[in-house]
Amino acid sequence: MKAVLIALTGSIGTGKSTTAKAFADLGAHIWDADAAVHRLYGDGGAAVSLIKALCPAAIVDNAVDRTALKDWIATDNTALKKIENIVHPLVAQDREDFIHGLPNDAVAVFDIPLLFELGSETRFDYTVVASTSAENQRARVLARPNMNAEQLERILALQMPDDQKRSKADFVIQTDTLEDARASVKKVFEQIKKQASDA
Repeated sequence: MKAVLIALTGSIGTGKSTTAKAFADLGAHIWDADAAVHRLYGDGGAAVSLIKALCPAAIVDNAVDRTALKDWIATDNTALKKIENIVHPLVAQDREDFIHGLPNDAVAVFDIPLLFELGSETRFDYTVVASTSAENQRARVLARPNMNAEQLERILALQMPDDQKRSKADFVIQTDTLEDARASVKKVFEQIKKQASDA
């Protein structure tokens, strides 16, 4: 059996991290896009010299300073596109390196916030969306430090609506409660493993 690749996505506050952890608890290998960006931005990371060439002020102690990066994006409307042109290929390479390192019988989950927005779903065997009610989502996000309603609306405007994501996914994990999420993940994990072994 070759490694099974599952893409996990979901809008902000829909329980994606909880879902990824539930898959990990069942033995899945986890790759996290946000963690990959942190590696690329860290001391000596692959994005550091490339971003320095565009915006020297964004580099502090040989690492990308996210606050300085946000300031640059706020004052230059070409900045975000320039950053994405650097970061997206590096993140894709990080993901491919992870895939090549997987054992043949692995089930791997790839936590990718903008999976459908970037058209990345075709690389995977299955797609899974973490979902919850709009009320739950809003409450979770607004409970985070330094987050307000205006920021939430800005983030949601950049993300595909939850109902569209659900319609595109092979599986939907309801994360209204932790118990719901874990039970749903276990069911999906077993179903995918069975399908993979039958193939």
